[in-house]
Amino acid sequence: MAENKVQLSKSDRMSVCMRHQFLQGSWNYERMQNGGWCFAMIPAIKKLYSNKEDQIAALKRHMEFYNTHPYVSAPVIGVTLALEEDRANGAQVEDAAIQGVKVGMMGPLAGVGDPVFWFTLRPILGALGASLALGGSIMGPLLFFFAWNIIRIAFLWYTQEFGYKVGTSITKDLSGGLMGKITEGASILGMFIIGALVQRWVSISFTPVVSTVQQSPGAYIDWANLPAGAEGIHQALSQFAALGPAGLEAAKVTTLQANLDQLIPGLAAVGLTLLCCKLLKKKVSPIVIIIALFAVGIVARLLGIM
Repeated sequence: MAENKVQLSKSDRMSVCMRHQFLQGSWNYERMQNGGWCFAMIPAIKKLYSNKEDQIAALKRHMEFYNTHPYVSAPVIGVTLALEEDRANGAQVEDAAIQGVKVGMMGPLAGVGDPVFWFTLRPILGALGASLALGGSIMGPLLFFFAWNIIRIAFLWYTQEFGYKVGTSITKDLSGGLMGKITEGASILGMFIIGALVQRWVSISFTPVVSTVQQSPGAYIDWANLPAGAEGIHQALSQFAALGPAGLEAAKVTTLQANLDQLIPGLAAVGLTLLCCKLLKKKVSPIVIIIALFAVGIVARLLGIM
């Protein structure tokens, strides 16, 4: 343990919090938010490590892959600050442990941030501000601007402080496996959230026709024998309401995608997601995966497969 213990002051942590607002400032397809994360950590790294080689090593440590919701990332960076602080003071905190905590926390928190901020808080404040603006009040846009930013900045600061305090207790129990249990639990929760959101994020449709069955009279709309004018439109709508989409054509066409949806909806999307996860685990570059997906999609479209 170092004789003169170095500790991050409140102003140091506030500097990290202010920089953390620009987490997505250098977003990239390979490591995503790593540049913004590293930028936010610079004040802490300069304070904790006086040796230039140690500072370089710390910066490289935080240039690894990172991606989560930009606001709920605050508790993650708080825990990381505590881990770096204990490491600088001689605690046995390995690079893999720091990266493991980041990866273990960012997954489940990403699934929480979108519904809370993008789909709940911002629409509520926007609707309130819009209602005032429609009445001719300048308070509408001002209310949205100030309320949103006050809530956002307060959340970033207080959750970062919470993560910093919790992170200190985690590093004191490294031998007890507390950090491993937290990472494992967060990873399990993250897998549940990813599984629930796959159907929304990934869309695959296989177009090959499996079968074409001629429907019996009365099971489809006989467009040729409909009366002209409004009466024909009325009958068509009435028959459509009774028969459904299958009654639009005389032949019932069943595609490969329809069969897969009857078996397990979203099966292809889950399979593609798991394949990408496996490739990432094998250290395949995300850029290569993205280019491959584009190429496969274009070729499959030209061949009539998708």
